[in-house]
Amino acid sequence: MPQGRSELEAAFREEWPRILGSVLRFTGDLQLAEDCVQEAFARAAAEAGRRAAERAEPLRNPASWITTTAKHLAVDQLRREASLARNFGRLAAEAAEASARAAEESGADPFAVSLDDDRLHLLYMVCHPGLSEEARLCTALRAVCGVPTAEIAELFLVKESTMAARLTRAKKRIQGGSESSADAGAAPVPGIRLEMPDAVELAERTGDVLTTIYLLYTTGHTAPAGHELSRSVTTRAAVSLARSVVRLVPRHLEARGLLALLLLSEGRAPGRVDADGAAVSLEDADRSLWNRALIDEGLTLATIALAGRGRFALQAGISGLHAEAPSWEATDWVSIVSLYDVLAASWPSPAVLLNRLVARSYLPAVGPAAALAELEVLAAAAGSGSSEGALRRQTHAVRADLLRRSGRPDAARTAYEAALVGEPNAAIRAFLERRAAACRE
Repeated sequence: MPQGRSELEAAFREEWPRILGSVLRFTGDLQLAEDCVQEAFARAAAEAGRRAAERAEPLRNPASWITTTAKHLAVDQLRREASLARNFGRLAAEAAEASARAAEESGADPFAVSLDDDRLHLLYMVCHPGLSEEARLCTALRAVCGVPTAEIAELFLVKESTMAARLTRAKKRIQGGSESSADAGAAPVPGIRLEMPDAVELAERTGDVLTTIYLLYTTGHTAPAGHELSRSVTTRAAVSLARSVVRLVPRHLEARGLLALLLLSEGRAPGRVDADGAAVSLEDADRSLWNRALIDEGLTLATIALAGRGRFALQAGISGLHAEAPSWEATDWVSIVSLYDVLAASWPSPAVLLNRLVARSYLPAVGPAAALAELEVLAAAAGSGSSEGALRRQTHAVRADLLRRSGRPDAARTAYEAALVGEPNAAIRAFLERRAAACRE
């Protein structure tokens, strides 16, 4: 692959949120910013192809080239609509263009602030109270973090078409003070101008920002598709953002709790796959591979954050108990279940209830057989939510493991095979296939 094309693909994967953030702050209009960045990437691809055909020097800094081009496109569009003066001053526009051109010519980073601050500012802007909570989170994940619509739909347990429609409605609200309507025939509603919130608004939006970072990490911790179990680029970005929030609001206990949770998860990441790339259960993980520095930092933060009893802090406490155990057999299941009880009372999400059930199955007073009965009650209560997607597969995988531990290998094999249906991640597929094969033997 020509060097220019390779660098352009890397820019698309890793730089999209920063480029979009830069252009969005320049325009204040999310739809316009997205359109201009997409067009700029298309032009960059054509330019890279032309240079490769002519054996010319490839683009030195694709991200800078794309940012500059997108801003030029935005200016042209705003001028055509005769609204440049209303959206921002001419001097500011010319200064921004000059800065981008200078960055392109020098090969320097075209962004005025660091990656952390750039994306964090944009997250706070997009988490606008004028949108519903789900619209804020989904728009932030899509527009700021670059998470594909299909993956966001998986997170929220809805169809991709449904999520696409919700994102479209949210973007229609963000039109720089224009009026739009969420549904045909409904009364028009005021548009939303994306601006950096003041101190009071910032405090009110921090919870949504933390949830967005948590969901972003989730998409990287277990990749929705592909051969790799996780996407380190995504998880590192989430950790970096979490650190930035803690620096911004150092006394916010849930911010510390989220950072603790992500650090503890990252600390155990090296032991999640074997030499062949297949997923490894926590029971079989090589704990000598764990990053003790990250774990120790996470444990310190979790100890502080647990005083707030927030959902991220409680999850960090659970993760910390796993990380502190010198072996699987030494795991403090009583304390883990106690934390899950508190977490489930305040945040009874399907994933939390399922993980709590698994933890309870390791208590001598419960065991896998009793947990199986509880699982059937939980699955019935979940209804259609557990009938498709990731939650359905996770439920089958938990059922399979409980059956295996209960001494019912034939039933366990059937459940593992059910968990394999539709599983897009190759590393998880390899793990489930290996477990199913062991049950056959």
